Amino acid sequence: MAGHDPGTGAEVPLDFETALSVDAVEEAARELAGEGPSRADLEALCAGAPAIDIRGLRAGYGRMEILHGVDLVAGRGQSLCLIGPNGAGKSTVLHAVFGFAEVMGGSIRVGERDVTRLASSRRLSDAGVAYVLQDNSVFPDMTVEENLLMGGYLLDRRGAARQAAERVFDRYDRLARRRHRRAGVLSGGERRLLEISRALIMEPDVLLVDEPSIGLEPRFIDMVFEILDDLQRRDGKTIVMVEQNARKGLEFADIGYVLVSGRLAMAGPGAALLDDPEVGRLFLGA
Repeated sequence: MAGHDPGTGAEVPLDFETALSVDAVEEAARELAGEGPSRADLEALCAGAPAIDIRGLRAGYGRMEILHGVDLVAGRGQSLCLIGPNGAGKSTVLHAVFGFAEVMGGSIRVGERDVTRLASSRRLSDAGVAYVLQDNSVFPDMTVEENLLMGGYLLDRRGAARQAAERVFDRYDRLARRRHRRAGVLSGGERRLLEISRALIMEPDVLLVDEPSIGLEPRFIDMVFEILDDLQRRDGKTIVMVEQNARKGLEFADIGYVLVSGRLAMAGPGAALLDDPEVGRLFLGA
């Protein structure tokens, strides 16, 4: 089996036991992408009214611009997975949507609302955007129930967070059986379930999920993706995800985007990118 040398374009045999360097992946992805997808291409992938619509996003941290004019659009009840080389800006997209990164240009709309300059707390409480962080974010010395209640800290109606927590326990018996146990003793999969469930307390329409499989055993990875699939299919949540396991992310997602050096290089149905031999070579290890 052969591929193409990113520098010369010549056909060369592929040695799948030898990993491509980050620089080689980035260069090959840039050449593969050309000018990248058009706005019309992205809109064609969106089913129905956009739940999230990003145009010309420039964002970063301090004086460092990470994203250089990124567009993104996903419909209500769709899932979108961002893949790409390390440092491509994938998590920065999520940070910008939630208000953790500085927006230097462009716009972010959630539903009918422009949230570009809105504070993170307002994006959660008013615009229905919740963020499931990449790192272990449970409070280990608090109980499962207390962790869930922390997810409702912005609710102004007394008892609303507790009612939402009860709905979570009704839905996820695995958490209900552990409601009074310290979160620090949960398995990795249970902690991830708790993090996702805590984000549901505010009943968001859009879930930003950063690396859901990171640090998990395979059996727990499957469980987490089943939970996310249920939230999308049954509850109509729009899910925008960054996933280190590109194959798993594209298998799950309706839409796949490839980011390279802070720019959108490719976009297509998740299944189509999964079957693309060059995407496979660069990002799927096959």
